[in-house]
Amino acid sequence: MPQNNEEQGQLSRLLAIIEQLRDPETGCPWDQKQSFESIVPHTIEETYEVADAIFSGNVQDIKDELGDLLFQVVFYAQLGKEQGDFDFEGIAQAISDKMIRRHPHVFHKTENKIPSELNNQWEQIKAQERTNRGQGLDTSTLANIPQGMTPLLRAQKIQKKCSNVGFDWTELPPVVAKIYEEIEEVLVEVNASEPDQQAVEEEIGDLLFAVVNLARHTSVNAEAALIKANQKFEKRFRLVEQVIEKQGFSMESASHQQMEAAWQQIKNR
Repeated sequence: MPQNNEEQGQLSRLLAIIEQLRDPETGCPWDQKQSFESIVPHTIEETYEVADAIFSGNVQDIKDELGDLLFQVVFYAQLGKEQGDFDFEGIAQAISDKMIRRHPHVFHKTENKIPSELNNQWEQIKAQERTNRGQGLDTSTLANIPQGMTPLLRAQKIQKKCSNVGFDWTELPPVVAKIYEEIEEVLVEVNASEPDQQAVEEEIGDLLFAVVNLARHTSVNAEAALIKANQKFEKRFRLVEQVIEKQGFSMESASHQQMEAAWQQIKNR
């Protein structure tokens, strides 16, 4: 769908702003010294702030945080333009071409496919793209999974890739049984007469990987689930602090029993 004049005007305005910020003579000193590598942490942070806004349900916050994330994209575009590698138009063209290429059933009116067939088609097209770019040397099923992904997302991606070639359980019981097995292995290491911290870490890692597998088998995004769990815990803990304060105590001076009672009180609400 074509952009209207107002949308085009605001995008041009944003591109002009980042160009001015990067101007070597009249720009902002902070923006002038940034590079692709230096702004990566800010991009990651902005991505999480978008997710946080979405989970909070505040539409204004979502709009604001998406704006911050878009600014990251135009910043990279400006850096690419300055180096003569690409610009914002090139980025937009590349993603547009990619989406059309990866959705032949929509844009080229090929035969209708069920979701599983669409997933296979998507992966086949991606593999062909890598081959065309000369990146087909790694033929493993697990090739080209970004190392920069968060561990939870990468675990889920690894498992999904393996599942695509049949290396997976087809029922839920063995998935759950694996979690219990990993818990037992953690406890064996923790309760050893001389616990090996490296072994404990390894077994806890296996347990986390198994829990991610359960999330995948139940169509849950592990990262999103943990974000929500963090938010729920934080909300409850803040209320516990309020309850303890009303009782005339601080969290440091309250007993474990008082804190547990307050926690149960909050849960029961």
